[in-house]
Amino acid sequence: MTFAKNIVIIVAGGSGTRMGQDIPKQFINVLDKPVLVYTMEGFQRHPDIAAIEVVCIKGWETMVGAYARQFNISKLQWIVQGGSSVQESIRNGVEHLDGKIDENDNIIIHDGIRPLTDASVLTDVINVCNTYGNAVTSLPYNEQIFVIDSQDPSTTKQYVPREQLRRVSTPQAYRYGKLRDAYRKAFREDIGIHGSSYTNTMMVDLGETLHFAKGSDRNIKLTTKGDLELFKAYITADEDTWLK
Repeated sequence: MTFAKNIVIIVAGGSGTRMGQDIPKQFINVLDKPVLVYTMEGFQRHPDIAAIEVVCIKGWETMVGAYARQFNISKLQWIVQGGSSVQESIRNGVEHLDGKIDENDNIIIHDGIRPLTDASVLTDVINVCNTYGNAVTSLPYNEQIFVIDSQDPSTTKQYVPREQLRRVSTPQAYRYGKLRDAYRKAFREDIGIHGSSYTNTMMVDLGETLHFAKGSDRNIKLTTKGDLELFKAYITADEDTWLK
């Protein structure tokens, strides 16, 4: 029996303007190590990951390669230039793998600025994708959600039961052949590629049913300076409290 390989696309093409720093946030040093390296290390350590591709902001490709050599990220095989949006960047990464991997291999898409991917979360994403053909990291939504009134945006008469909601993020996984064809269709027909769209929302816009996998509250996205401080707190804590 032939088993699918698991290939990671790490999306590191953003400029990170909200962080207010002089360099993209994925390259900010935290305790003498760039954020992107922490992200790559999580996949480097996992035994089920065969290879890593980084989609990188233009001009930083050489630096990514240098970091990979310095920190022994031996699974990094490809560095691809990003696009003008996150969806263009992911599309670039997906297309670059055409002819290099099998149609039935699993592509795991992950944000470069989510450096705390638990091994158990990644394992569940892979297992769910092997079973159903896709998997999205998810968590229950624990806050109440109200809908603003269309006549008076300062009021509300409607809420969404939180039991019906899930927070989804990355890592998320898809069969390569279907993912590649989905991106081609989306860009050809202008579906699910604008604004805050991501692979998961695009797939739903294209009619796909997605399957939930395990999530973790520690899987934070580094968007603000406060997020960086939280990240530092995690990595300076006892290893057993966060690497599970």
